[in-house]
Amino acid sequence: MRQTSSRGAKPRLSLVPLVPLALVAAAALTACGGGGGGGNGFSFLPTAGNPPVNPPAEGSYKAEIRRTAMGVPHIKADNWPGVGYGYGFAQAEDDLCTMADSFLTYRGERSQYLGGDAQLVAASTIARPKNIDSDFFHKHVISADVLQKMIAAQPDNLKQLVEGFAAGYNRYVRDAKASGTAHEACRNEAWVKPITAEDIYRRMYAANLAGGYSNFLPNIANAIAPSPAAPTKTAARGKFNKGTLQLAAGGTRVPELQVGGHEGVGSNMIGFGTAATGDSSPLLFGNPHWYWRGPDRFYQAQLTIPGQLNISGTSFLGIPVILIGFNDNIAWSHTVSTARRFGFFELKLASGDPTSYMRDGKAVKMQALNITVNAKQADGSVAPVTRTLYKSEYGPMINLAPLNAALGWSQTTAFAIRDINGENYRTFKNWLRWNQAKSLDEFIAIQREESAIPWVNTVAVGRGAAKAWYADIGAIPNVSPTQVTNCTTPLGAALGPSLPRVPVFDGSRSECDWQTDADSAQKGALGASRMPSLMRDDYVENSNDSYWLANPKAPMTGYPDIMGPAGTEAVSFRTRLGNLLAQGRIDGTDNYAGKAATPDTVKQMVLNSRVLTAELFKDQALALVCAAPTINVATDPQGGAAIGRDVDTGPACAALQAWNNTGLTGARGAHIWDEFWSRAALLPSATLYNVAFSASDPIHTPRDLKPAAATALQQAFGAAVARVEASGFALDAQRGDYLFATRGGQKVPLYGGCHGPGYFTIACSENRLDKGGYTMDGNPNGNSYMQIVRFPEGGVEAHTFLTFSLSDDPASAHNADYTRAYSAGKWLKVPFSEAEIKADTAYRSAVVSE
Repeated sequence: MRQTSSRGAKPRLSLVPLVPLALVAAAALTACGGGGGGGNGFSFLPTAGNPPVNPPAEGSYKAEIRRTAMGVPHIKADNWPGVGYGYGFAQAEDDLCTMADSFLTYRGERSQYLGGDAQLVAASTIARPKNIDSDFFHKHVISADVLQKMIAAQPDNLKQLVEGFAAGYNRYVRDAKASGTAHEACRNEAWVKPITAEDIYRRMYAANLAGGYSNFLPNIANAIAPSPAAPTKTAARGKFNKGTLQLAAGGTRVPELQVGGHEGVGSNMIGFGTAATGDSSPLLFGNPHWYWRGPDRFYQAQLTIPGQLNISGTSFLGIPVILIGFNDNIAWSHTVSTARRFGFFELKLASGDPTSYMRDGKAVKMQALNITVNAKQADGSVAPVTRTLYKSEYGPMINLAPLNAALGWSQTTAFAIRDINGENYRTFKNWLRWNQAKSLDEFIAIQREESAIPWVNTVAVGRGAAKAWYADIGAIPNVSPTQVTNCTTPLGAALGPSLPRVPVFDGSRSECDWQTDADSAQKGALGASRMPSLMRDDYVENSNDSYWLANPKAPMTGYPDIMGPAGTEAVSFRTRLGNLLAQGRIDGTDNYAGKAATPDTVKQMVLNSRVLTAELFKDQALALVCAAPTINVATDPQGGAAIGRDVDTGPACAALQAWNNTGLTGARGAHIWDEFWSRAALLPSATLYNVAFSASDPIHTPRDLKPAAATALQQAFGAAVARVEASGFALDAQRGDYLFATRGGQKVPLYGGCHGPGYFTIACSENRLDKGGYTMDGNPNGNSYMQIVRFPEGGVEAHTFLTFSLSDDPASAHNADYTRAYSAGKWLKVPFSEAEIKADTAYRSAVVSE
């Protein structure tokens, strides 16, 4: 094995037992043939049940990793295993601790090393459950048969990519343990260990589930059947009276409808056609609002196999395929979709047997899975913990009693959950085909054919294409209006206000099974022809509202209700601002040069940190609340904490009057507005707004505050001022003083804000304002991988950010550099061609092989 380097890269030498490429085909065939003991025959590295094998022939894996500014790796190899090898090595080199921790999660081994009661530290698409629940969930939903199906469904090039990625990761693990330098926080931990290709497939499959199973992780992991002899407390069912069923979460929505369990995880994207750019190239702006740490955070890279692959962009850690990015001819981005990807089936249980259910008059036995998790005890020993969990033909059984006791598993009724993406094994094939697409037409054809994108919208542009493409075409349950009427159970109807558009069907009748169209890519899924898409030469936009207003000049209607609302409810202030930004750029009314959507103008536009609610309502609000010199506030409308004092409005009103209505780092007073609006927004729309939402004017309604809301708004304002005063930050503090990320012990000032007040530029702390400010150091979400891409003649022009920086290692040079550049608004013009890569002033190269 060897590694050669140039421009100062340090060589590493290590040995590892790996399978020769000649054995890959045999392993893949074994994977298709079954096998017991929970395995599937597709393992390349030693495990407890898979003894070491001889080292491969020299040169089985080889990749050149070229690093440019901000540490971005450009990985070049002659074949698929090689480029996967380089990508696995590079990701591990930058983010070893996060990746090793995540592989524990997907294997169901967190409790063994970290204890069962401990909670996941980093937020992700599974939120932050207890280790023990996470372990049971992953062992349950990513069972041996599911893993086998996942592997068997992949094309050969993707299998080779995965195999190489695992080998590259393992190579770096050995290098790190031998060198004793990087990743001090974890490199000597027992849980930092080699992985197999199966670990990568588990990780890939888990990413599929963010719109369904993952949002109900504790409910699935704790779905314990009652005893057939005597109902237990677990089986106790609350009393149900026909009508609306109030859920434990309160309000009208539940966290389980949000990816990761909380509002705000989402994205912005705009595709400008040539009528907006004013030249022959369209332009894409993409910006997921995503996790700043943890297993689902993004990693930026370029992957090249001459003549076969040349793709730049980002993927989640542990995934070997670019999920958002650009190649020589197309660029795309994603936002979280409103379409529901799951549904519940209410099962009528067989008399005397709560683990059998009736279907078309016949009893069907559930599949019992006895799952054992090893859990570290307080004394350091490890003990087995076993639960028996169940699957129905619809999917895993689920314990919904935490939402409402009436939904518990009783002697007569239980619930199963079906996630359409639990049966979708095409996802990464779709993305890999996009990685290689040669035109926008090909990109669209792939999306329609595969219908595999799991829980996101798509916007794309292509070289030589005048129009930008929007689509919410992917894996989505196929439920007809007739089924909604005839199959929704009384409990399902009662859940409707809290779980809008989630089908809750009668599982005792086959007529209530999800339907299949002639062009469905899988059983029970909508066909591509029944999912929305739009092409425009001006622009298409999405900021996590439904497909309806991809362009307000061409609203889309008539699609299945499960896709999302279409003109029946107001869109978010962020969606409104996104459209206003696009329209203002095209009209030339946004104070930037000209009327064209150019990289320079779009770079400024998307970081300007405008706050739409302040633009619309600040003057009206101040007129209503500042008329009172003092406000007596008894309790905080947000959370109900006692305040019990008079609040002087004068200084806060003066600060807001002087505020420039942005969240830029130097803006003074934005935190008062954030705190005020988060409380004002709790008021019902009919109470708050003078002009209600109108489907005929969705970008400008609702609008105008109701004078009759003055008393409630004064309470919201008084509580907001009290909160700011208690934080210790001045009422006219600069945004960057309290909105920041810490790198190297220093505060890096940031800009933007949260989704609710109508920021388009997102930096949303998980913390309420306190003496620590709105820190982005815990589990925030916000601008993450950002790209602006166009296709000038003979090349690609791309400007990017990876806002949180590339590496999770505080000792790395790439732990803070991108974050500081983002703070300063200095976009990276990322090199793409061979000449650009080699000309980069930060260029360094290393060849890794074995």
